Amino acid sequence: MRLGMNFGMKAKNPEAWAEEMSRYGVKAASLPVDYHADFHQIEGYMKAAAAYDIVIAEVGAWCNPMAKDSREAAAAFEKCVEQLKLADYVGARCACNIVGSAGPIWDAYYPENYSPDFYKRIVETTRKIIETANPKNTFYAIEPMPWMVPSSPDEYLALIDHVGSDRLAVHLDIINWINSFERYRNQRAFMDEVFDKLHGRIVSCHFKDCILKNDLTFQVKEMPVGEGAFDIDYYVEKVNAENPDLPLMIEHLPNKRTYVKSMKFINDRYIIKK
Repeated sequence: MRLGMNFGMKAKNPEAWAEEMSRYGVKAASLPVDYHADFHQIEGYMKAAAAYDIVIAEVGAWCNPMAKDSREAAAAFEKCVEQLKLADYVGARCACNIVGSAGPIWDAYYPENYSPDFYKRIVETTRKIIETANPKNTFYAIEPMPWMVPSSPDEYLALIDHVGSDRLAVHLDIINWINSFERYRNQRAFMDEVFDKLHGRIVSCHFKDCILKNDLTFQVKEMPVGEGAFDIDYYVEKVNAENPDLPLMIEHLPNKRTYVKSMKFINDRYIIKK
């Protein structure tokens, strides 16, 4: 695996960014600028990342192209297209987003998220994003979510089939799919299912942990890697079996100190000792 982190290091220039990331053991990173950045700045990050053997794993779109407000949806669609074009230019593994929600909170559950008409719009919008950007060197990838499509590997395969583009790939956040007691209790069986069904389509992964809260009803809390009850050893094994060069990105930590601590923990446990 290529261990990385979704943390925007503040640096004077791309060289300083890459040097600091490399010092912490980073081998995969999110592009720290978006499509509004100056061409020379984008080129600088490309060259600095290559010089330090850092793969650009993700270019994030993170918006709601399914928004009910037409202006918000149009702006989100443009962002998805432009970020995908940027990912293609820099040779990132993917540009990633969620499909979007049917309500005012872009990443929340609404019953309409699973309506047939909304699903049809998801398919059409995703296809149009890919066709408009027309990537050749990267993929558009949807992050799994607990309460919107795709909330299972079967839903992901169906989405890929319905969109019908070889430029739609899998961005795997497996913790987001631990949304039932059955999946929490039978983690290895669920990971086997995920990696078996999505084999060959996964281009980038997130790395988190989780733990079952002692509250009613079923509640899972996201945790820093190594501080929960998720079988991270088996997850790393599955990631490496899928592709030894697959980016595995730590995310959702509060500050630089905790990211650096997690990087050291994972590098010491899985990489440096090997």
